[in-house]
Amino acid sequence: QVQLVESGGGLVQPGGSLRLSCAASGSIFSINAMGWYRQPPGKQRELVASITSGGSIRYVDSVKGRFTISRDNAKNTVYLQMNSLKPEDTAVYYCYTFANGENYWGQGTQVTVSS
Repeated sequence: QVQLVESGGGLVQPGGSLRLSCAASGSIFSINAMGWYRQPPGKQRELVASITSGGSIRYVDSVKGRFTISRDNAKNTVYLQMNSLKPEDTAVYYCYTFANGENYWGQGTQVTVSS
């Protein structure tokens, strides 16, 4: 089993920044993609950003230029630096990883952008 523990969510004003972290632990034999999804209130979950073990990155168009994903392979940790936050970024953010041939999800962390 693989466990994902997220941290860093909270309440921030428009234009502010937050940094999310997610650490994978457990019986990890191989870990490939790591990343973040989000689910705004009343909407479907969407991919925000992902990064492979080789460093290939993808972002949803709405966050390009504002969010930066990175990972520390030695620590099995992925980060999401979120700048210039907008109210429409408000959502529960879920960390995920594809490890040991399976998908795993974190419990989610709330990000609220409001004045």
